[in-house]
Amino acid sequence: MLHGNLSGLRSGQTKALERLTRRRVPPELIVTPELARELTELSRDLRRQLGLVLDRQGTVLHVVVGDDREIVLPDLTDHALGRSGLRGLRCLHTHLKGEPLSQDDLNDLALLRLDLMAAIAVGTDGLPGAVHYAHLVPPGPDGRVVETQKAASVHVLALDFADFIQALDAELERTRAATVDLSDRREKAILVSVTQAPRQEADDALDELNELARTADVVVLDRVMQRPRQLNPRTLMGEGKLKEVVIRALQQGATLLVFDQDLTPAQVRAITAITEIKVIDRSQLILDIFARRAHTLDGKVQVELAQLRYILPRLTGKGTAMSRLMGGIGGRGPGETKLEIDRRRIHDRIARLEKQLDDLGRQRRQRRRKRVDAGVPIVSIVGYTNAGKSTLLNALTQSEVFTEDLLFATLDTATRRLRFPREREVIITDTVGFIRQLPKSLMGAFKATLEELEDAHLLLHVVDIANPRCEEQIRAVERILRDLELHEIPRLLVFNKTDLVAVEIVAALCRRHEALPVSARDRSSFEPLLRELEERFWGNDELSRGEPV
Repeated sequence: MLHGNLSGLRSGQTKALERLTRRRVPPELIVTPELARELTELSRDLRRQLGLVLDRQGTVLHVVVGDDREIVLPDLTDHALGRSGLRGLRCLHTHLKGEPLSQDDLNDLALLRLDLMAAIAVGTDGLPGAVHYAHLVPPGPDGRVVETQKAASVHVLALDFADFIQALDAELERTRAATVDLSDRREKAILVSVTQAPRQEADDALDELNELARTADVVVLDRVMQRPRQLNPRTLMGEGKLKEVVIRALQQGATLLVFDQDLTPAQVRAITAITEIKVIDRSQLILDIFARRAHTLDGKVQVELAQLRYILPRLTGKGTAMSRLMGGIGGRGPGETKLEIDRRRIHDRIARLEKQLDDLGRQRRQRRRKRVDAGVPIVSIVGYTNAGKSTLLNALTQSEVFTEDLLFATLDTATRRLRFPREREVIITDTVGFIRQLPKSLMGAFKATLEELEDAHLLLHVVDIANPRCEEQIRAVERILRDLELHEIPRLLVFNKTDLVAVEIVAALCRRHEALPVSARDRSSFEPLLRELEERFWGNDELSRGEPV
């Protein structure tokens, strides 16, 4: 099959290129002298680089025509990677000026996981000259992953390619098995952060991304941070650095790149043009977590709606970034028809979900109206994800809402009654946890759930005092409450997990923030909180009447 720069070719030249597709190389040879001569003579005649992609049986699969500086290899993703991480293909191409392998050649070798990359020099007489070739090696202590060699001519290439590639396969497979658990079917990711934020803030953000990945049951293999002076609008990080990251991911057996920053659809396409590894951003990771955690009909509808709104602008072309969501779609000809059909289906599905959400919203409003009409005080627990909100609700009301040491362990709203002496009670609701830079798609989708907060007489802001970023988390929750226009509802700050922090630190932070200390695992620590709630709702003068004020 012919690829590349085919314009301006004469009929005879095209037929000569087509003859190359019928050539075959014995498996033990990199290239035969006859094929090398045919390739270089034709390359000199065209004044363009020519390339061949061969499989391990020596069959020519692709003939690539470039310009005088480079060739561009076709899409090779139909050829799967083997257990060693090699694709089972090799590339032979010509260099018109006899130069060694370029950095682009070595990048293609590593990114495409080729068996071999070889460049044959074209002599002034059109005959083949020196051969420069390179292959991958297991990463050494110096970080070297590619080994380059040179032969004076094709006639002195003494390498038995079949034996060599079999030995290299075995060595790479042993190395990979020692570093990657191939029996573990979970996604394996490298976390990437490209930011101009201060170092400590960037480290904290990566730590949180690591926790999100753990919650999504993703194995984190490595973390990469780049703090450039200027962000690349096309790929976020520089293309050279991005290729380094992708090569590292391929070496470690990663199946996923997770960016801490939200990627535009154009950036996703540009990045996936460099690699076939799936690429997602922080918002998509959170959406995956929400999809796992939603159990009620309300939650499932809202998550699906958020996912479809996220997918829609990214629904274009054939890219592996969206493979877990749509499996790749053609971009031209009949593929455009398929693309438009998928878009229309998504628009129709979004319309149906929005109507269903409106119906569910009316039912919620009726339930809320009954609670408001009953005159029972309503307390809504808010706070950063994994601050211990559900654990506190369980301890206060002796209920069994699901809890786990994970971000967004509970997604659906839970409502319970908290009884006080003298037949008093309040209604306590536990809502989804907040997180910094909450994606707008999620904010919009979960506005219906967060409507529960509008009827609250008091917001109980629970903070994980044991988290070193607790003050930053307080500010993040306050920002989200302002965005939701809930900042005027009275709030009570509660520092949770005080059993994990020194007493003097707890006392100092409580004084600074005018907060109450509790430990959700120690019911004896609740007395100040319960006394404060009684004081706020009934006051000392109203204790005998038992009515909220």
